[in-house]
Amino acid sequence: MHRGGFLTIFLVIAGITLLFDWYVFAGLKTLTNDWQSQRARWAVIYGYLIISIGVTALFLIGFGSFSTAKGMTPFHEWMLSLFLTFFITKLFFVLVLLLGDLGRGAVGIVNAINKHKDSVSQGYFPSRRKFISELAVLIAAFPFFGFFYAMFRGKYDYKVHRQTIYYTDLPDAFDGFTITQLSDIHSGSFDNVDAMQRGIDLAQSQKSDLFVFTGDLVNNAAWEIEKFIPNFSKLRAPYGQFSILGNHDYGDYIQWDSEAEKAANLDKLKQHHKDLGYRLLLDENLELEKNGQKISLIGVQNWGRGFIKVGDLDKALKGVDPKAFKILLSHDPTHWEEQVRHNPANIHLTLSGHTHGAQFGVETAGFRWSPVQYRYLDWAGLANEQDRYLYVNRGFGFLAFSGRLGIWPEITVITLKKKVA
Repeated sequence: MHRGGFLTIFLVIAGITLLFDWYVFAGLKTLTNDWQSQRARWAVIYGYLIISIGVTALFLIGFGSFSTAKGMTPFHEWMLSLFLTFFITKLFFVLVLLLGDLGRGAVGIVNAINKHKDSVSQGYFPSRRKFISELAVLIAAFPFFGFFYAMFRGKYDYKVHRQTIYYTDLPDAFDGFTITQLSDIHSGSFDNVDAMQRGIDLAQSQKSDLFVFTGDLVNNAAWEIEKFIPNFSKLRAPYGQFSILGNHDYGDYIQWDSEAEKAANLDKLKQHHKDLGYRLLLDENLELEKNGQKISLIGVQNWGRGFIKVGDLDKALKGVDPKAFKILLSHDPTHWEEQVRHNPANIHLTLSGHTHGAQFGVETAGFRWSPVQYRYLDWAGLANEQDRYLYVNRGFGFLAFSGRLGIWPEITVITLKKKVA
């Protein structure tokens, strides 16, 4: 979509949020109607309008400075996140108020039919009750404070997810072998280096045998990772550090002056993988050896349903022993769904990322939900089909919305275990 199209969408959304402001304004007038202090009443009503309209104005100004040559910066992500916070909060407030007004409307129609006027309003339609406005404030407070938590704390609230997977054909030497996986670093979004470093330290403290990174090192351009190379290059494992590319790494979401410039950016990003100490796997494989026994590690370029499809699994498998225990790094989980799980090569474990779990959702012992589930069948955690496993990492970083709520940034630790037949 071109810049004019985005601007039109933003203006329409801004118009909707201003209509919300008018409705919230009416609800706050009802809420404060019996306050003795006129100053306090005006502070609440007009203070809200100033802040809310100011956030909308900042949102429009921020995206007025948006450049398709650079993509979203942390500043743009913050403007979008603040706007979304107020927009969703107002939406909850308006919905509660609207339900109350629909009830008032129904009562008013009945009164009009019966020619019975309301004793308070002296009309057929009763006045808006203060209780409804109080309820609207209470319910709207949940998304308001939740989103602010997501932006200031949640996006750096790293969680270690441990998963033990059993295989009957795992080589004995690799019984208990551990893998730490990171995915979707999105280095162009980071705005707190110290908090980010805590996540890196937590990953390194797992002391796994192998470290893998499954794509989206940057949002758009190679320069985004450059200032963080000293940080992420500290991730080390005895059996090495290996990586692949994700859909954002190819620079497809910003405009380049030429195809040559875009290709040069990708070459520079590949060099940065080397600078980090990661072996970038581009449709290729290698063997990891322990005590004379081996497993195959395979890495493909991005292949995703609805996204760039440059990964070549057949090429990546070339030379792999058909009987070998195989671990595949593939950024997008739809690759596993469409090409991997039924592949005659019998790939034992696929490690992916990409979805971020939408950076928003609910995960409890008995219930799991995220809006991303309406787009992806496998969007977080472990999937299994006939002992061919997929693990989808929820992502280390964040993109567009500068926050995470319910779906926290993830460090995955997988332990391979020998299953007694």
